[in-house]
Parts: sequence; structure tokens; C-alpha cells
Amino acid sequence: MEQDHITVGLDLGDRFSNFCVLDAQGEIVEEGRVATTKEALTKKYSEMAPCRIALEVCTYSPWVSRLLKGMGHEVLVAQSSKVALIYMNHRKGDRVDAQLLAKLARVDPGLLSPVEHRGEKAQEDLQVVRSRNILVETRTKLINHVRSSAKVFGMRLGYCSAECFHKKIPALLPEQLCKTLGRVLETIGELTAQINAYEKEMAALCRAHPATELLQMVPGVGPVTALSFVLTIDRPERFRHSRDIGPYLGLVPKRDQSGETDKHLRISKAGDSFLRKLLVTCAHYVMGPKGPDCALRRWAVARLGAGGANAKKRTVVAVARKLAVLLHRLWVTGECYEPFPQGLPEGPLAD
Repeated sequence: MEQDHITVGLDLGDRFSNFCVLDAQGEIVEEGRVATTKEALTKKYSEMAPCRIALEVCTYSPWVSRLLKGMGHEVLVAQSSKVALIYMNHRKGDRVDAQLLAKLARVDPGLLSPVEHRGEKAQEDLQVVRSRNILVETRTKLINHVRSSAKVFGMRLGYCSAECFHKKIPALLPEQLCKTLGRVLETIGELTAQINAYEKEMAALCRAHPATELLQMVPGVGPVTALSFVLTIDRPERFRHSRDIGPYLGLVPKRDQSGETDKHLRISKAGDSFLRKLLVTCAHYVMGPKGPDCALRRWAVARLGAGGANAKKRTVVAVARKLAVLLHRLWVTGECYEPFPQGLPEGPLAD
């Protein structure tokens, strides 16, 4: 059996992963399962001559793909959502999935719509941003809990920033709630301290990635979005054209074309949902009352005026897509952001 023509399908599982090995003629020569651990996978595939291994995108695929590539194998990470033969199979199972991965990888790797995972260092740094985001969301829920609890006793708590909430609110709470909500306020204070620590780490990461400073020149783009964009994309040269960033982040509509029918559906929502959400938030700022006058804002306002009932939703997505393209372009070229790149006259935005 010539190892050069061996194809392996590896269906990753939480504890064990099923594998299927095909020879040059596409015949199954081995099937089984291996523990989903670095030790077991290394023992199984380090002794095998370099071959093609296909696996699906999942929680384990980043480190597994890096491990297998380090052994000299060609690794294809398939987007299961784009391979209907796998995710819509009525006989779906780990063993069947491993077989299908191997067969598709052997016939035409493009059928798997393979993706490329970001580097290990970028993945590690990105956890700082996402960990901070989880703490911010948790703090917001606790603050909302305190406010709603006070309303039950007929009291509305005034405006207070999240950073100062645990300091100013205790003095305003009804006496009967001080003890009960006191522990919640202490937790909010602890979360605020941890969030501040993460933000210091993010500031250091921004200094380590100079491109983030360039991206923050764009209206609405702050340290969180800039750093998330750089770490998620990891290597901007992966995209031949900046416009390819839109489909990568799922900011383009799905299409259903057959004969004379050509339907444009909702956006695909492929790629990283966290970064997509950040870009949509930036788009809302650009289109909002505090958004500065620029070519992108004028384009959005004109589109709103000519649209129908869903014009705002579609325009927000379109602006988010244009922001993604703009950020990638600035990163690649190193150019400074220009509000009116085509020499449009500056001035107040018309109502």
C-alpha cells in the first residue's frame, strides 16, 4: 500500500474519534477509533508516512490540525455546514462521517470547502478579548437584576456607569434589599476589577499588533473590534482581494438560483460570529446620530432613503461588510483612513 496515496477521514469526538483509511483506489483498508488526546493521535499518526487527512470544523479541530500538520500530513478542515452530504445524511453517524470525509477528500478537496485555522498565538491572544466579553455580559446581567429588583419595591435607580455601579448604588437601595443584593454588588465589583485587568492586557496586545492603531482611525472601531479583527483574520494575505472578507465573515446573503429564479436570502452567518457582531455594532454607530460625516455614512443614508421596510436591517449589514473590507484594505496597504477617499467635499450631512 503506497502511503503517498492514502486518504484518511477523521471524525473528531469528545472522547474518541472515528477514522477511515482509503487506499489509492478508494477502497477502505482500515477503520476504527482513537482517543481524542494529543498522546493517542501522536502515537497513531506519527508513524504514518505523510498523507491527506480530512476532519470537520469543531472545538478540537484547531489543535488537532496543528498537531497533524506538524507530523507532515496534509490536513483539510471541512466546513460541515457546506457539505450537505454529511450534515443532511439520514444515516449520519461517526463511522459514516469518517468514511464520507475520506471519500470527498480523495475525489476533490474543494468539495469540503476547507478552512484555515488561525495560529496558536493568535488563538491564545483572542481568548483575552473573548474572556473580557463574557465578564462584561455577566456584569450587565447582574446590573439588570439589581435594577429590576429595586423596581419591585417601587424604586427606580438612576443612571450610573457599569464601572461605578457597585460603588454608588448601595446607598440608594431600599433597606430591605441591602443585605440580599449586597453580595450581588460585591460580585459586580469583582467582575469590574477583572474586566479592568483584561483591558490592560488588551492594551498591551494592541501595542504588540501595530495594525490595530491604524484600524482604530475608522469611526466606531475601538480597541476591542480592531484587536478582534487582527487576531481573527491572523494573516491578511490569506485573502487575494479585500472584498473576499465579506463572505468569510458571513456578511453576504445566501443565494438560491434555479432557472429564471434568483433569490437573495438572509446573510449566510458563516465564519466568526463574535467578530461579525462587533462589526454590526460599529455599523450602527456609523449610521447613528453620533456617527461622524464620512463617505460611508452618506452612502448608508442614501440607501436608507431609497429602501423599503427592511432597508435599515439590510443597510446595517451592508455597512458592516464595507467596514470589514475597509479594515482589511487599510491593514494590507498601511494607508491612513480617509473619510472621503474619492475627494468628496466635506461638510455637514444633509438631512
